[in-house]
Amino acid sequence: MQARRLLFSCSLIVTFLLTACAQTTDSSTKKRLTIGIVSYGEGQRSLEQFEGLKAHLGTTLKSLIELEPALNERQAIQQIERQRWDLVFAPPGLAAIAIAEEQYLPLFSLAESVQEKSAVVVPYNSPAQSLQDLASKPLALGQEGSATGYYLPVYNLYGLTLSEVKLAVTPKEILQLVESGNTAAGALSIAELQRYRSDFPETKFRVLNRDSHTVPPGSVLVGPTVERNFQEEIRAALESAGSPVTSAAGYIPTSGSPDYSYLIKVVKRVRSIDARIKEKPAPLFESQ
Repeated sequence: MQARRLLFSCSLIVTFLLTACAQTTDSSTKKRLTIGIVSYGEGQRSLEQFEGLKAHLGTTLKSLIELEPALNERQAIQQIERQRWDLVFAPPGLAAIAIAEEQYLPLFSLAESVQEKSAVVVPYNSPAQSLQDLASKPLALGQEGSATGYYLPVYNLYGLTLSEVKLAVTPKEILQLVESGNTAAGALSIAELQRYRSDFPETKFRVLNRDSHTVPPGSVLVGPTVERNFQEEIRAALESAGSPVTSAAGYIPTSGSPDYSYLIKVVKRVRSIDARIKEKPAPLFESQ
């Protein structure tokens, strides 16, 4: 009888230990979700915008949520290529690369306040009247990954040779390069021009060329390393977030995926000459 009681007691102890170990394992293997955003130098402000979403996803998915801002699209591309980001709030150029080259999947559109278009600007008194007049001149571009500041202007300038291409970290820096005379022209979006031109009261900018294509909005993307069932959980959690949360984070939970077909075509052609863009002079065409 005592042997039976001892065996029963040992069985209870083993069961308790196994349960405790399982609970510890569940806790230690809690899912981690890293969200990538492009902050354009406004890191703290960008993080604050996503605090509500971070809390919502953490509670709904029972996961550890990390927010990781990148200063510009170039830094963001590096993180996407390394598959460091599970979820990305991607501007359109970055979204096109992530979808076409890194197998990220679009979930929802970002809520863009305006329809973006790319523009090349010059000082008002510049003699340039067309893009061809920029041949052998220096040009300021945004970072690789920017649809309006990099891919579309290079695509439109394809075939020209520039004396130099300067890659600016932010749209405001592009206008600074043009104002200072370090470049003959600069490329950015119409919305960015409107936003920053008041910071240059001594300089009047003129739009030399406006691309005719409306750039699609950015997207919320989920990474290829995220397990499929968890992808669906993430989608459902993003959909269930309240309006204050989705508005602050800047996405539309009832939207579908934007059409990136034209932009992907542009990105592929420009990325074929990425190395040449960095040369001096910079031939914007493929070598023969």
